[in-house]
Amino acid sequence: MPELPEVEVVRRGLTDHVLGRTVSELELRGHRVARRHVPGPQHLTERLAGRRVAAVRRRGKYLWLDLEDSVGLILHLGMSGQLLIEPADAPDEKHLHARFRFADGGPELRFVDQRTFGGLALADLDAQGVPRTIAHIAPDLLEPAFDRDAVVRRVKEKHSAIKRVLLDQTVASGIGNIYADEALWRAQVHGERIASTLTKPRIRAVLDHAGDVMREALDQGGTSFDALYVNVNGASGYFDRSLAAYGQAGRPCPRCGTPIRREQFMNRSSFSCPRCQPRPRGPRAAGAA
Repeated sequence: MPELPEVEVVRRGLTDHVLGRTVSELELRGHRVARRHVPGPQHLTERLAGRRVAAVRRRGKYLWLDLEDSVGLILHLGMSGQLLIEPADAPDEKHLHARFRFADGGPELRFVDQRTFGGLALADLDAQGVPRTIAHIAPDLLEPAFDRDAVVRRVKEKHSAIKRVLLDQTVASGIGNIYADEALWRAQVHGERIASTLTKPRIRAVLDHAGDVMREALDQGGTSFDALYVNVNGASGYFDRSLAAYGQAGRPCPRCGTPIRREQFMNRSSFSCPRCQPRPRGPRAAGAA
């Protein structure tokens, strides 16, 4: 699933291509793409027609178009959603689910989703311009509203595995499995360490490393392991070449040379260095499998 850097790459691409343009028509292929919009697909297409894109915004892994009048269109990428800018005469993609046409007659915005977990939904915006349906999502590490000291205090209060806390989008949003493993490797902390047992400086270091690694990934277009994650021009990111821990099972740790290990954690894979990130002693942390 795309994490913060991948979604931010898409946001920047959309800003370049749709900001200030007026939607003339939204064409939907089937109803599944609009299943999150409770009033239904017809209501969605009617509400979109004639609306101007005032901004393209993101919080964590969530992306939306600010359509003015305190209304936003959330664009759920899901596991495989792609937002592509295409000439109007370009052939339709195999898994095309939605097409945005604009009043200026220029390139279209297309929503393509092979696994159909993504979709579109309108939502009212709160006073901060965030869709009310995702207002419970905490500010992410790369936005001005992020309060590092407050987040450090919240993490310190958690009697749960530090990796589980990093993945909790109500604590700090945008960190997913890839960047949690990379941040923990850089901080030399095992993901099963109980958050409350870490010192505040150590927690601060983990968060700082998470922000750093996501910025580095953003500079390289994000992380792509297959053709499903692409930017609006259809190009893949290449930060996967720079990963130190995630997906590197059996390869030497870049810091000490010990083979990276793969473990199960919260029904997903976790990658760490046995020497640099020793497993905590005693009972394993809650949430580990």
